[in-house]
Amino acid sequence: MPQMHRRNLVKLAGALPVLGSGASAATPMRIAAVIAPGNAAAGSPPVSRALDKLRQALAAHNLELIRGVPGGMYDVALMILVAEHADGFAPPSGTQILPEQFRIVPNPVSDARALLVSAHDIRGFVYGLLELAERVRFGGLAALFLHDVIDEAPANRVRSVARAFCSEIEDKPWFYSESFWHGYLDMLVACRFNRFNFSFGIAYDFPRGVTDDYFHFPYPYLVTVPGYDVRAVPLAEGERERNLAMLQFIARETVARGLDFQLGIWTHAYQWTDSPDSTHHITGLTPQTHGHYCRDALAMILKVCPEISGLTLRIHGESGVPEGSYPFWQTVFDTIPAAGRTIEIDMHAKGLNQVMIDMAARTGMPVKAGCKYSAEHQSLGYHQADIRPVEIPRPGGASSAVFAVSEGDRRFTRYGYADLYRAGQKYELLYRLWPGTQHHLLWGDPAQAAAFGRSAHFCNAAGFELMEPLTFKGREGSGHAGGRCAYADKSLDPGLADWMKFAVSYRLWGRLLYNPQATPDAWRRDMKRRYGPAAAAAEEALSHASRIMPLLTSAHLPSASNHDLEYEMAMNMPIVAGGDIPYSDTPEPKVYGHVSPLDPQLFATIADHAQDLLAGRSNAKYSPIEVAAWLEGFADISENALARARKQSDAMEVRRLDEDTRIVNAMGRFYAAKLRAALLYEIWSSTRDPEAGSLALSHYEKGRGAWAAMAERAKAVYVMDISYGRVPKRRGHWADKLDGIDKDIAAMRAAIAAGGSRMADVGQAIGKAVASRQRPTVPCRHEAPERFVPGQPLALLLAAAGVSVRLHYRHVNHAERWLSMPMTQQGGAFTAAIPGDYTDSVFPLQYYFELSRAGAAWLYPAFNATLSNQPYYAVWQREP
Repeated sequence: MPQMHRRNLVKLAGALPVLGSGASAATPMRIAAVIAPGNAAAGSPPVSRALDKLRQALAAHNLELIRGVPGGMYDVALMILVAEHADGFAPPSGTQILPEQFRIVPNPVSDARALLVSAHDIRGFVYGLLELAERVRFGGLAALFLHDVIDEAPANRVRSVARAFCSEIEDKPWFYSESFWHGYLDMLVACRFNRFNFSFGIAYDFPRGVTDDYFHFPYPYLVTVPGYDVRAVPLAEGERERNLAMLQFIARETVARGLDFQLGIWTHAYQWTDSPDSTHHITGLTPQTHGHYCRDALAMILKVCPEISGLTLRIHGESGVPEGSYPFWQTVFDTIPAAGRTIEIDMHAKGLNQVMIDMAARTGMPVKAGCKYSAEHQSLGYHQADIRPVEIPRPGGASSAVFAVSEGDRRFTRYGYADLYRAGQKYELLYRLWPGTQHHLLWGDPAQAAAFGRSAHFCNAAGFELMEPLTFKGREGSGHAGGRCAYADKSLDPGLADWMKFAVSYRLWGRLLYNPQATPDAWRRDMKRRYGPAAAAAEEALSHASRIMPLLTSAHLPSASNHDLEYEMAMNMPIVAGGDIPYSDTPEPKVYGHVSPLDPQLFATIADHAQDLLAGRSNAKYSPIEVAAWLEGFADISENALARARKQSDAMEVRRLDEDTRIVNAMGRFYAAKLRAALLYEIWSSTRDPEAGSLALSHYEKGRGAWAAMAERAKAVYVMDISYGRVPKRRGHWADKLDGIDKDIAAMRAAIAAGGSRMADVGQAIGKAVASRQRPTVPCRHEAPERFVPGQPLALLLAAAGVSVRLHYRHVNHAERWLSMPMTQQGGAFTAAIPGDYTDSVFPLQYYFELSRAGAAWLYPAFNATLSNQPYYAVWQREP
């Protein structure tokens, strides 16, 4: 790449005025931009578009950007050089600039004020120029007079956002709006996402009971395939052509900004069962022509949308194609290499087996296994140490031939990375964050977003795809006109550009997936603009509230399916047996106290903790009481910060954040109280102790009060049917859920009143159940090895004193369970080695330590104050 020579490029203006927020002169002050000649990346259309964004930002401050050429003389305030290298500027500290890395280098040595925007590829230049544009937008020209080098590189190779078409009534308006796409895609690239996935066919889990089926089997809504008379009926004349033109527009606009365009096709069924009220039906297909039609239709779409660089495909039974239908998938895959360009194959990992992996690899295309990060929800920002017992394969588990793989011996692929971390495989893992935990209310925690940024490349995974907020809104024919955000208070509604409500969320996800070590100005500049004088308080309130629902997901998950559990507006799971059970995929007995955590390796169930307390046993797992204390602590801090924010500003953005955060905090208080109530009820059930029963009822009623007050206020904020599906557990309002809570409280009151003989004195257990547990703090030190040698013991050392230590270890493989061994004390340290016959494996290794003394047990590494660290170690690099 040729160097840019700065000598004799510019003649600068004299001393610069103090500009403040913008130049005061009537004639705009000028800045010159010079693009390296012959640098294809620097001269590309996406970089030119980014330069236009910088021009617009400067113009808002009465500053003019002109295009210069090497060797030109310009009377300007600042010169911006866009090149990989330039004389007179500090060289990069490393040997080369990485893909998507950028450096902004000031040169204060001479009398020429100049900046070098340095990168190796299109995205690097785009990100560098957009960084300058943002600094100008928030700080004027003065923000460009840098003293230090800005040098950022991506932590994750893939940083993707998926948006799905799920409702004809709710999604057609934004789908057809060019202005929507301009704003949305501009936002994505400014947040440093590098891929956009536009998905069809995910409005239903099964092709049964279908009503609104627009785009569900997408091909006949987009193309007419020669040789087939396949139609979506009814479809207005010209509508298919309009749909295809819009898809082409979206793809072009995506790539024009430097983003990759991924097409998601989640359904290949063309017939619906038990669906007399479907709005459309597909004609002209038979089982014999199905595969060939899908192949040829996909070939047409790939041809007329050359910007498509990847396909996301659901390949398990919910696609409408029975698992094991390998000839069908082979037929579809045949068209991908025939397109004549590189097209990634991203297979949703549920039910993924070696047959499908090998089939995809034989195409010669790059292959990804798209794993769910934390079931169909948002957990804390680490990969669950183990899966729930109900996900472990069991003999005869498959319910039908349609799910012969994903409910059979590959059941453990449904909700995590499964056994896909095999050395030498010809695919990469890509994590996809499903939207079950929180997708309607505003979320934004820098600490958790950074945790996801680190864990997205866990054991060298490729990265992360965020299923955007509002995913599944209007699903299963439940859509309403009037806006996806479902505001009753229309002063809070962003209108068609629904993403604007979640702009803070997008920024945190994108910037911290790109660089988990980003400095706070990466998001605080934008927060300052949105929240004004309330920015600091708003950030504190939102960040603490945003830990509540992910913590609940990790610690207590009644259903791994977001089709069952909408955690931010959940149907009540009864504490008392005999009530209505809204969730099917939960252990027996199906009551709140026996619900499994998402991560049962690190979190205890309510029932198990009750038995530990009654038996006087120590347990190193995080207990429901600790979880309740965290929930209450986060809500306390958030509410105090909200009160400050309300005093500092009544702007619409602050009010929007305030209302959503109030709801989340109230849910945190409800669930904290319910965890305590369920624990005490389990103690009462085992002992019939009246104090335990009375306290259980008191906590439950306290939680009910928090929920009721929140639901009443929320009636003025949100409509009474916030719809994410056709049945009550996927739609409605917080007020609807009070009936289930009241029934369970009444059942608890009746059970306790019926009493029974008191079986034991359990005062000590009750005391521990209502007290806040403080884990011991013992200084520990451990240096995790960077790599291991398969077949050789992996020696580990933990420096600690005055304790006993046990090592827990496992392959990074959800099909296996954890093993443990005592560690041997040697002076002020403990040693153990993972055996060589265990390291002789295709899988990486993970481990953590359990410490104990004097009746107490705890884990190392422990969670930090923001619950944003990885609570175990992993070693994936191997010596040859």
